[in-house]
Amino acid sequence: MTPKDELLFLALGGSGEIGMNVNLYGCQGKWVMVDLGLTFADPLYPGVELVLPDLAFIEERKDDLLGIVLTHGHEDHIGAIPYLAADLGVPLYATPFTAGLIRLKLEEEGLTKEVKLHVIENEGSFNLGPFGFRYVPLAHSIPEGNAVLIDTPHGRIFHTGDWKLDAAPLLGQPSTPEELTAIGDEGVLALVCDSTNVFNPEPSGSESTVRDGLMQTVAAAKGRVLVTTFASNAARVQTLGEVAAATGRKLCVAGRSLDRIISTAKAAGYLKDFPPVLDWDDAMDLPRSEVMFIATGGQGEARAALSRIAFDSHPIKLAEGDTVIFSSKQIPGNEIAIGRIQNALATKGIIMVTDRQAEVHVSGHPGRPELESMYRWIRPAILLPVHGERRHMAEQARLGLATGIPDAVVQSNGDLLRLAPGKPTIIGHEDTGRLVLDGDVILPADGATMNERRKLGLHGQISVAVALDAKNRLIGEPVLRTQGVPVEEDKDAFLAEAAEEAAAAVAKGSMEPEALRERLRLAVRRTATRWTGKKPIVDVLLIRA
Repeated sequence: MTPKDELLFLALGGSGEIGMNVNLYGCQGKWVMVDLGLTFADPLYPGVELVLPDLAFIEERKDDLLGIVLTHGHEDHIGAIPYLAADLGVPLYATPFTAGLIRLKLEEEGLTKEVKLHVIENEGSFNLGPFGFRYVPLAHSIPEGNAVLIDTPHGRIFHTGDWKLDAAPLLGQPSTPEELTAIGDEGVLALVCDSTNVFNPEPSGSESTVRDGLMQTVAAAKGRVLVTTFASNAARVQTLGEVAAATGRKLCVAGRSLDRIISTAKAAGYLKDFPPVLDWDDAMDLPRSEVMFIATGGQGEARAALSRIAFDSHPIKLAEGDTVIFSSKQIPGNEIAIGRIQNALATKGIIMVTDRQAEVHVSGHPGRPELESMYRWIRPAILLPVHGERRHMAEQARLGLATGIPDAVVQSNGDLLRLAPGKPTIIGHEDTGRLVLDGDVILPADGATMNERRKLGLHGQISVAVALDAKNRLIGEPVLRTQGVPVEEDKDAFLAEAAEEAAAAVAKGSMEPEALRERLRLAVRRTATRWTGKKPIVDVLLIRA
């Protein structure tokens, strides 16, 4: 697939899911990529934390790829860069704050010489082959949230990235309605738009309202206060610094990602009035009513600061009467992990405040009124919902059509969409998939390793060792070991019967090694199934004297 004199769109991630955003635009034989994100693993991937997009489609065509343009610095938009960008061999383009976060990632992986990073000034522009790019600032829950306005020979694309409307932002200055209307006046072929909050009937709200809610909540607290929020939300971090100062509390930060965001934001010219930060020991020596902690881990991450604090494996200690404020939205899928931490805090008698009790969080994504405003300003010929599950994207398409947009296309990862010339049409489907970062190794998400691990988790494993003499006669008894097979008190009786079945299997049929291994495997597994209803993985070791 080489783009002809046409404009193509292909999502390799982020369409039909929330997270892992990777979008390709193709024209006149060339491709550009917008964003290269990851997502976080769920129990479907045991032992794995990070899930990456499978870029096989564009890796096979990397000679035609011109570059990767990043809209903003959230992990679901830049997180896969240190694992996948070097193999693509193309430069990256980002505004200063986003570039600072990317540079840290590249330094950690020793890739600063392998991956070229171009820093584009805010509202700056640049060209890549038949594509022209201009950054258009939009409000979001991280500094330098941007749309990209993409000029092509077939019309202009307004690719929003993640966004919201905020009349009183704390960091940065998003484009005004007048500026966005002017973009619409010049003509826009397609609006490629964030779908995350399409079911929210209300606007997402301003960061400035969160400041008032946090101020009241912290002022009312009696003991130590810990606020957990997304580390990337530098505006919220700025708010918390102001709240700490206004309520007479010294500030302490717990979480490596928070340290990175603060240092990167300061380097980019943000957080200029942020108060001094104490180290953990000094903070713990203060009277309980004079300290406030900011910590990572509000989504239940087991290794993050909040989890370690909740389970007493961190130098920061909380006790009965202290307050933990969850200044973040509970991401679907994280309920169990968050509940585990909240139960541990409740056991200690710690007071918890979430966005259900007080106005301590606002979303970074647009509700229905904000989407409708964007439609009126940009007035595209085509609406292309992205960044959402299928139900989110389908609902945004309905909303856009009802608001007067002439056409809308609901696509999925892998759908090859021709935007122009002519009516937008899905003209094919390309293979997409997922990879997992398992330790230091990148593997297929549904490959042999993950499938084996799932089976181990479901059924357990049995090892059976059989020794044979030169005449293929059994030496001694088969030796068996189990892991995760639910026999417990009956284990000795089960092993004895399984060993008898294994011994009997030796004498039945061919002594060719592979045939014998399979016979032994089936005999032991049948025994296990009879005892437990499970079908464990059975590994057979043949030893010949």
